[in-house]
Amino acid sequence: MMMQAEVQFAIDKDGLSEEVLIQMAESFKALSDPTRLQILALLFTGEHAVGDLADHLDVSQSAVSHQLRILRALDIVRYHKEGREVYYSLADDHVRDILLRTLEHILDD
Repeated sequence: MMMQAEVQFAIDKDGLSEEVLIQMAESFKALSDPTRLQILALLFTGEHAVGDLADHLDVSQSAVSHQLRILRALDIVRYHKEGREVYYSLADDHVRDILLRTLEHILDD
C-alpha cells in the first residue's frame, strides 16, 4: 500500500508516468459504467453473493459475474467462496473512499 508521500512523489512536475496514467484510466473506465457503480454501491454496505446482486439488479447471474470480473481484474473488488457460493466485497478502503468522495463532490454542488 502506498503512503501519501509516495503518492505525491508519483505526481511530480512532469505529471504521471505512462504506466500509471494507463492504470488510472482503466480504473476510471471501469467505474464509469452505471451497472458497475450500482454493484459497488451494494457492496459498500457489505459483502454480497453473486445471486443476491443479480436479484437486486434484476439481471442474470452471468451478467453480474461479467461485471465483477472486470472489477476484480482491476483490484476494485475481492471475492471468496463458501461451497458453491461466491461472495464479493470492496477490495479496500481506497475504493470506499473513491465512492464517498465522488458522492460528496456530486452532492456538494
